Amino acid sequence: MARALELARQAASAGEVPVGAVVVRAGEIVAEAHNSPRMSHDPTAHAEILALRRAARALKQERLTDCELYVTMEPCAMCAGAIGHARIARLYYAASDPKGGAVEHGARVFEQEQCLHKPDVYPGMGEKEAAALLRDFFKARR
Repeated sequence: MARALELARQAASAGEVPVGAVVVRAGEIVAEAHNSPRMSHDPTAHAEILALRRAARALKQERLTDCELYVTMEPCAMCAGAIGHARIARLYYAASDPKGGAVEHGARVFEQEQCLHKPDVYPGMGEKEAAALLRDFFKARR
């Protein structure tokens, strides 16, 4: 999670919402990314989506069944869907997102009957630091 938080800080420095994501397999980082929808002019360029794409390319497989995903904020519905499709084994996320999150809030994607795969979910790792990054980022923009 430390690396994901570092990536979130990089996103904030670039004017992006401070979210970082890291895909890990067997204790090694396979791929990483931070939010970049503004820089890339791509509404799907969330940290999780970019990290999953990069991991799939690096491992030359679309299913990441033996991988873990560390992300600094509760994934949205789009990202939670992608996590399910990628068959991520374990999801660790730092800050909850009552407005846009879709794991413990909103759509609760992994609880839906239609969900193809439900990773083990571990919320709260690095929560204070991630929440502070988000709070400071949005406070500076208001």
